[in-house]
Formats: sequence, C-alpha cells, structure tokens
Amino acid sequence: MNKVLIDTNVLIYTVDADSQYHHQSQGFLFNSANELFTTSKNISEFLSVITRGKNPVSIENAIKAADDFLTFIKILFPAEHSHIRFKKLLLRYKPSGLSVHDFEIAAIALSNNISQIATFNYNDCTPIKEITLIKL
Repeated sequence: MNKVLIDTNVLIYTVDADSQYHHQSQGFLFNSANELFTTSKNISEFLSVITRGKNPVSIENAIKAADDFLTFIKILFPAEHSHIRFKKLLLRYKPSGLSVHDFEIAAIALSNNISQIATFNYNDCTPIKEITLIKL
C-alpha cells in the first residue's frame, strides 16, 4: 500500500459540489487503495478557503468536514526533524513567497517517509525532486 499525502485542493474539491474536480476528488479519496495522509497545515488551509468567498461555510460545518476527512486520512504535524528537512529544502531550491508553504508541506511528508502528493496544482511541488506528484 502506497503512502500518499493529500493536498489542500483535493480536500476542497471533495466538498465543493460545484467544482469541475468534485467527482474526481471524491473518487480518489473514497476509492483509494493507498494509505492517505495530510498535514495540519493542509487542514488550516482547507478551513481558511471554505470559510471565505462567495459561498462561505460556517466554521462549525468546516470543522465537521475536516473531522470527517480525518476518519480515513491520517494527519501529520510538523516536528523538529521536519523543520530541519524544511530548511534544507528551502536552501536547496530557494522558493519565495507563497510557494514556501508548499515546501513545508513537502518537508513534513518526506520526514514521514511519504514521497507522493496527490494534487490538482501541478506546479506547487514540481521543483522538488524528492517528491512524486500524483496528478489528478
């Protein structure tokens, strides 16, 4: 069984019935033969996105949606070893701006022996040679 980290966009599209990626996201998450993971940072991003915009979800419903994911997706948290990996990735690849967040997520994954990330945003982790993207 492969270990796969689920990116924030997959979580968002899974609950956004209006998204063109809704069925594809649900199909991947709910029919996966993989062992699924996400990070606390992905959950924070998920909550931030779905509680704002044109059709914001209440924080109570957003938390419930996140909790529902966590019944079958394991959550990973930053630790000292992931922070060290994060700094090494930053110095090696020299990202800037918002892409720094993606490097932290990748570092947490790599520190937990996860080298695959499922995403719709193909450019997020493209430069990180240690990561294989599962392009949905």
